[in-house]
Amino acid sequence: MSTLSVRRVAAPLVAGSLAMGILAGPGEAAPVTWTTAWGASPQMPSTGFTPNWSQEGFSHQSVRQVVRSTRGGDLVRIRLSNAYGTSPLQVTGATIARTAQGAAVEKGSVRRLTFDGRGSTEIPAHGELRSDATSLHLERLESVTVTLHFAGTTGPATFHSQGWATTYRADGDHRSDTAGSAYTSTTQSWYYLSGIEVGGSQRGVSAEGAAGGTGGAGAEDGIVVFGDSITDGFGSTPDTNRRYSDALAELTGRPVVNQGIGGNLVLNDSAWFGERATARFERDVLDQPGVSTVVILQGVNDIGFSEAADGPNPPATYKPAPTVSSRELIAGYRELIHAAHSRGIEAVGATLLPLKGSDHWGPHAARVSNEVNDWIRRTGEVDSYVDFDKALAAPSDADRLDPAYANADALHPNDAGYRVMAEEVAAVLAG
Repeated sequence: MSTLSVRRVAAPLVAGSLAMGILAGPGEAAPVTWTTAWGASPQMPSTGFTPNWSQEGFSHQSVRQVVRSTRGGDLVRIRLSNAYGTSPLQVTGATIARTAQGAAVEKGSVRRLTFDGRGSTEIPAHGELRSDATSLHLERLESVTVTLHFAGTTGPATFHSQGWATTYRADGDHRSDTAGSAYTSTTQSWYYLSGIEVGGSQRGVSAEGAAGGTGGAGAEDGIVVFGDSITDGFGSTPDTNRRYSDALAELTGRPVVNQGIGGNLVLNDSAWFGERATARFERDVLDQPGVSTVVILQGVNDIGFSEAADGPNPPATYKPAPTVSSRELIAGYRELIHAAHSRGIEAVGATLLPLKGSDHWGPHAARVSNEVNDWIRRTGEVDSYVDFDKALAAPSDADRLDPAYANADALHPNDAGYRVMAEEVAAVLAG
């Protein structure tokens, strides 16, 4: 495996802080190295796959969100996104705390977050910001709870559709509650919260790293897994952290950030499934502090939507659905690889998983998938590759997911399949 030198590139100013890996915050004696420990790619408000609050937004309410930090440390800050807001977002206040159970948090752990020293803030339309740093000791793989309070009316909310984790809503200001009893409404999407960043001394990783891993996480040792619904964790068991990104963090001891969007395309924007991969790559990968590696797994929707559109009762969401050639898709991959290399980030390619038996399967999809996978394996344009196509194939039919690893749709892995994916990536990174 090729190892690229990593250099830190200063990014443009955003409201609230600098989008870079090292920052001296208020009251800090020395610069702090920051690493993204959790993330979710922002999406425009939509009805989504399951009921959510993105189109109605929030009014005189608090929203409480539970996520898992893949890095330990002594300082924490959050990143909020109003990327798809058409007017400024007024955030009345925010807290972060260690998770207890459900919507409850540990007593004594609640920290009020500030933004440039103030308890409330405004995020411009299409903007984002980071909070100030706050002291909260976190262990690696510890769950944290972020609560946002909106005293006014937000309008439609920038969100991430498929969280596979429960988010809670309460009427009124309950940002500092330790009990969860006020939070009586739930969805499985995330709202405005797009990142957790951890700084200070590393916690929860021994000198030898995680069991079976590659060593303790360094200041710039973060991994971004970038892709569509398979990366996003479609079909994984909710509230159990069984996406392949979760297992990869457990196996490697490195920070892992999941930047998958269900239905996302490499080459085309979608009203339902976000901006195309080539458009969102800078925001979702290059601008993440502390990242040294990106694993790229995407393209099945580019080649599969057209097959589904020709079938019976095609989903209305499978648009746009042009017939895409392997040459066009490879050109998109090259753009992503070049962008990663321009920032000194190692690009790991991943072969497309078997898709026979799914609504994405057909003669064109089969041919293009094989051509793309051959290109990933043979050309050396990626720094290394992981062969999901072979690792998850059924023993009796290489074009089909192994039933032991497959969801009922024959397109997405189940929890066991996601674990195998993580093991394959961990082996490549360790090699």
